Amino acid sequence: MTEAITTVKPERAEALLAEIGQERAREMLEVMWTIRAFEEKAKELYALGKIHGTMHLSIGQEASAVGTSYALRPGYDYLLNHHRGHGHVIAWGRGNNIKPTMAEFMGKQTGFCRGRGGSMHIADVESNNLGANGIVGGGIPIAVGVGLSIKLRRTDQVCIVMFGDGAANEGAFHESLNMASIWDLPIIYYCENNQYAMSMSVERAFNIERISQRACAYGIEGFTFDGNDVLAAYDAVSRAVERARAGEGPTLLEAVTYRWEGHSKSDRQAYRTREEVKAWQAKDPIPRFGERLMQAGLLTQDEFNAVRDAAYQKIEDAVAYAENSPEPDVANIMDGVYA
Repeated sequence: MTEAITTVKPERAEALLAEIGQERAREMLEVMWTIRAFEEKAKELYALGKIHGTMHLSIGQEASAVGTSYALRPGYDYLLNHHRGHGHVIAWGRGNNIKPTMAEFMGKQTGFCRGRGGSMHIADVESNNLGANGIVGGGIPIAVGVGLSIKLRRTDQVCIVMFGDGAANEGAFHESLNMASIWDLPIIYYCENNQYAMSMSVERAFNIERISQRACAYGIEGFTFDGNDVLAAYDAVSRAVERARAGEGPTLLEAVTYRWEGHSKSDRQAYRTREEVKAWQAKDPIPRFGERLMQAGLLTQDEFNAVRDAAYQKIEDAVAYAENSPEPDVANIMDGVYA
C-alpha cells in the first residue's frame, strides 16, 4: 500500500520530540549544521585545487541524512551509500568522524580509506558503513546480499541503502526489490528524490506521481514523505525499521527533497531556473528544525547560533588536521588491490 507525501503535523512532531529527547534533538541539529559546513568547505577546497576528482554536494538535503541515521543503530545496522552521500557518512558517525572524512577528501593517509576512496567511495566497515558507489544504483543489489546475510544469521539488524531518483530507473532496482520481497529481507530502500537525475527531471523520467508507488508491484510497503523535515525522515525510517526488525520484509521510502548545487562541479545547471532554486532554498531544513525546537521550548535563538558557529569551527579544525596529515606512501600503492 502506497501513501501520498506525508508531512509531520504539530501533534505528531510533539510526540516525536518527546521520544527523541532534548539532548538528542540538539545533537541532530548540530549534525545538520556540521554537514552543511562540511559541504560548503568541500566546495571551497575543490575550487582551491586541494580536493581532486569530482564531487557531488548534498547542500539542502541535511534533514534526510540526519533523520535517517538517528532512526537506526550505526555500528549494528548497515549502511550502503551513494555518490551524493557525504551527509550520510557524517550523520552515521554522529558528526564525530569529520577529521577522517576530510582527510579522505584530501587524499591523506589518515582518511577512512587512506586517501584512496575520495569523495565518492568512502567506507568505514568498523561502523558498518559499507561504502558509497560511483555506479548509479550500485548499492541496491549489494543490499540484497547484506539482507540475506542478516536473515541467515537470524539477527534483528537492518540494512538501509541510499539512492537517488535516477537510480530508481535502473534494472537492478527492480530485480533487487523483487528478490528482497520474495525473501522478506530486512532492507530499507531509501530514495532521495532531489528532483533531478543529472539534468533529467522526475517529471520527464517517471509516469507515476510518486516513486514509492512502485512498491506495490513487489507486494511491499511504500511511503513518500517530506525529505526536508528531519522529523518526517526520522518517523518514516523508524516505521520501516520496526517492520524490518519484526520480520515483515523490505520497505521502499521516498524522501522528497532538493539539491541546491549542481549534479557535480562541472554542472552549468541550464535545466533549471534560479527562481526554482530560491523557492527550495526557502524550505531550508536547518532553520526549519531550529524553529521547531524553539517553539517546543527546547532551544533558544542564541543556542541555535552557538550550535551553528561550533559546527563551522569543527570543520576548520578538520581541515587543519587533514592538511597536516601525511600523504599515502607510494610503496603501499598496491595494498587492497585484488587483481
